Amino acid sequence: MAFVEPDSILEQLTIKRTISTDKAPKAIGPYSQAVQAGEFLYVSGQIPVDPETGEIPNDIASQAKRSLENLKAILEAAGYLLTDVVKTTVFSTDINDFAEVNAVYSEYFPKEAPARSFVAVKELPKGVKIEIEAVAWRRK
Repeated sequence: MAFVEPDSILEQLTIKRTISTDKAPKAIGPYSQAVQAGEFLYVSGQIPVDPETGEIPNDIASQAKRSLENLKAILEAAGYLLTDVVKTTVFSTDINDFAEVNAVYSEYFPKEAPARSFVAVKELPKGVKIEIEAVAWRRK
């Protein structure tokens, strides 16, 4: 392990920058796709909108996959990987979709899955069935 000067460590801990990529849907309000704060990346909730076409899949499995693909694109734009994710929150309009979402989710997090909350909500933007947000951490 190399010695790092204290100024470099302080600089790494205090960095804050917004992340934006065309490979995920643009924010539909006054927020960023993600914000990096030090070694943490906070990714805003991703709904299943295809960033190229604007289309939304109909079934919950396809919506979960599209949301996770959008999340992955933002992580990669910031230099992070899915394996850097330490916490996710899944918002779903139907708690009965839990098992189907889990099946898709486990494809993206097959080992050492992050901590997660699964929250049933009344409705989500654009009438979608799912939204997924994440926090990632990476040692520089």
